[in-house]
Amino acid sequence: MSESTGKTSIKMIVGLGNPGNEHREDRHNAGYWYVDALARKYDGHVRPEKKFFGEAGRFQHKAHDLRLLKPDTWMNRSGSAVQAMSSFLKIMPEEILVAHDELDLQPGTVRLKRGGGAGGHNGLKDIIQHIGPDFARLRIGIGHPGDASRVTSYVLSRPGSKEDELIHEAIDAAVKSVPLLLGQGFERAMHKLHSRGSKPKPYRKKKSEIADKGKNASIADEDSNAK
Repeated sequence: MSESTGKTSIKMIVGLGNPGNEHREDRHNAGYWYVDALARKYDGHVRPEKKFFGEAGRFQHKAHDLRLLKPDTWMNRSGSAVQAMSSFLKIMPEEILVAHDELDLQPGTVRLKRGGGAGGHNGLKDIIQHIGPDFARLRIGIGHPGDASRVTSYVLSRPGSKEDELIHEAIDAAVKSVPLLLGQGFERAMHKLHSRGSKPKPYRKKKSEIADKGKNASIADEDSNAK
């Protein structure tokens, strides 16, 4: 990524989620939904690829050739798939964009971010353990159930119809921002996405929840692995 030109060099887009029909409509699969929407919009495709531990594919936009990946390793083991594909294709962490569900943003909100920590998300945590923290993130708001003890069941269930509509509107906006991201850079795409429509306030954790390290932290094993 060149800071002097403001241009991004994203070469690989990863959508996080859990495999299987039973998880297809879970909130936790918002990253999968994003990659599927990208493939539809830009005539790309994803298909099973054993050496990358997931569904892999690509699409082209003008001079840009982007790789797509949907790990099928379960959420908390996503890093092995990301590392396998990026190492094989010699793609650097800063050239990777990871799309994931975000509890701290309301449905309808989507945010771009460069680097950072896992924020309690075990999919991100595992990727960081495999390739470090320097990859970019697309944070897709799914809202918070309001109680840390309900997070697991919340992310592993489908959103209501209105929430689902808002989440997919946000995903659509993120998909439409890809030409801007590739052509004019991360900052321009970030500004466009972050200034769209209304800005729902992020969920604010209560003191009791801050003390509880489980926010999304139990996100690990088939129930555990799926989280």
